[in-house]
Amino acid sequence: MNTFIKIENLKKHFESKKGFWGQKKDIVYALNGINIDIQKGETFALVGESGCGKSTAARCILALESITSGDVIFDGINLKTANKKTLQNLRKRMQIIFQNPYSSLNPRMKISDILAEPLKINLKLSKNEIEKRILEIADITGISHDSLGRYPHEFSGGQRQRIGIARAIILKPDFIIADEPVSALDVSIQAQILNLLKELKQELNLTYLFISHDLSVVKYIADRVGVMYLGELVEVATTQELFKNPKHPYTKALLNAIPQINVDNKDKILLSGDLPSPKNLPKGCMFASRCPNVMDVCKEINPEYTDFSTTQKAKCHLYQGIRV
Repeated sequence: MNTFIKIENLKKHFESKKGFWGQKKDIVYALNGINIDIQKGETFALVGESGCGKSTAARCILALESITSGDVIFDGINLKTANKKTLQNLRKRMQIIFQNPYSSLNPRMKISDILAEPLKINLKLSKNEIEKRILEIADITGISHDSLGRYPHEFSGGQRQRIGIARAIILKPDFIIADEPVSALDVSIQAQILNLLKELKQELNLTYLFISHDLSVVKYIADRVGVMYLGELVEVATTQELFKNPKHPYTKALLNAIPQINVDNKDKILLSGDLPSPKNLPKGCMFASRCPNVMDVCKEINPEYTDFSTTQKAKCHLYQGIRV
């Protein structure tokens, strides 16, 4: 397999400012050693509750945020050690679609100017070439030519997200991070945007990192899934494996939370207990305080991964020592 993006033992810790009276600084452990291999042309999804570190991982992968330790290797280039010029050239190949289409577009710029800006900054194109590229991208993303002279506030949420997608692909990137791109949209519009992303992936040979908390969306668009909890990847599997035979108790709880009609709820896993603070991580398993299957060892030792196939692994003491 062709590994396009390799994330190795990625850690990101935020240090709060020192208090007025000289109190000790707090450290927020946002990412605690995640490992991901994203293959060329696939859609890899990161799922988990709000605050688990999904967007922080995205910003670190794009080198928008410095990393505490670990490596992000993009098409053979280590972003941590790359110089400024190399990073600048790589930025054309890596783009992001933001979650909120209402705040990610400059309200003082016309749509044509929003789409022209990346071209002016990154490429030496003539005015006619820029105009031609804008019209091409507008056609691909379903934006009418007549609307290019309008401002963002004149569009609906779905139309704004199309503009955000157009801005992301206008430089013809290889890799796109979609950070919850449909969570702020009506359900009827979500399907249109997801279908557009799938079409663009095929037409432009894109590789996606798709971030979401909605497993129904992930099931539709992703090839593989990584389940995040408190800055760790607790399970990685193909989408089919994850939905057919989830292994980690947290994954099972997330799947049980998907609304279903005419399904008996008596076997549902209901999470209790409090989510630990990322400032004060537990000694053992991160999920121990909420796990319905918790054992004594879970509170003392953070488990290693158990491989269930070449594509599925989970971090849980329930499977330690089991050969599968």
